[in-house]
Amino acid sequence: MGANLRSSFVDASILLLACSLSLLGLGDYDDGLRAFQQGDYAAALKEWLPLATAGDAEAQMGIGFMYDNGQGVPQDYAEAARWFRKAAEQGNAEAEVNLGVLYDNGQGVPQNFAEAVRWYGKAVEQRNATAQYYLGTMYANGRGVPQDYAKAASWFRKAAEQGYAQAQGALGAMYNQDKGVPRNYVEAVRWSRKAADQGNAAAQLLLGSMYGLGKGVPQDYVVSHMWLSLAAANGIAEAANIRDAVAAQMTPVQIAKAQRLAREWKPRTDGLPVRLRRNPGL
Repeated sequence: MGANLRSSFVDASILLLACSLSLLGLGDYDDGLRAFQQGDYAAALKEWLPLATAGDAEAQMGIGFMYDNGQGVPQDYAEAARWFRKAAEQGNAEAEVNLGVLYDNGQGVPQNFAEAVRWYGKAVEQRNATAQYYLGTMYANGRGVPQDYAKAASWFRKAAEQGYAQAQGALGAMYNQDKGVPRNYVEAVRWSRKAADQGNAAAQLLLGSMYGLGKGVPQDYVVSHMWLSLAAANGIAEAANIRDAVAAQMTPVQIAKAQRLAREWKPRTDGLPVRLRRNPGL
């Protein structure tokens, strides 16, 4: 009986809080998120700004994101940093990552690799895959921390296991290059494929090259040509040159098949991280 009374009291309290927020004229985060996803940035700003001003960390993160990308407001990295910091100081993992990126790039704040590492470190405590990937890049490049390929590979793996395409591609490259992990072409292909399937151009380039050379997989010019064509279409000029070299070893029928496979290819998006969501549960 006591538990039921407590539950009823909590439900009533939540309802009262919701009604109070409505009477105060504060916005609705989810309505703002829907508007943002539909490209109606003015409506998103209208919903989020009152919430952000009142201290809602998710809305503060959203406002910061809009300033960071110039969506619905003029692009202003300093203002983005201000809003990200408000949300980050409340423990919002996405805001911690984004503030770290601004310190990493010197946008809106003085460039400070140690601060970037500090904010990435806070977000990885919440198992944030984006932060795990960025922390890996810091160790790989020796920014804000001593260069350590083994630690870089470890952080890439954590993010890769959560489906983060860039980390999967980076881990595949490390297996290919014998950096931080023993060289293993089979593992290089496995992780590169996961990233390539999500549309990661660098991974598509590596995977296409591996098929062309027969490293980690049986040599297959058709599949090689397909992946290299996709990488070239994604903006990697080098991929077109390698593809043309592969094509010189192929018959017209094989080339036509590879071109058809490239046209029919569709990216998998199930592993991509979701931004600007409440309670990401990472």
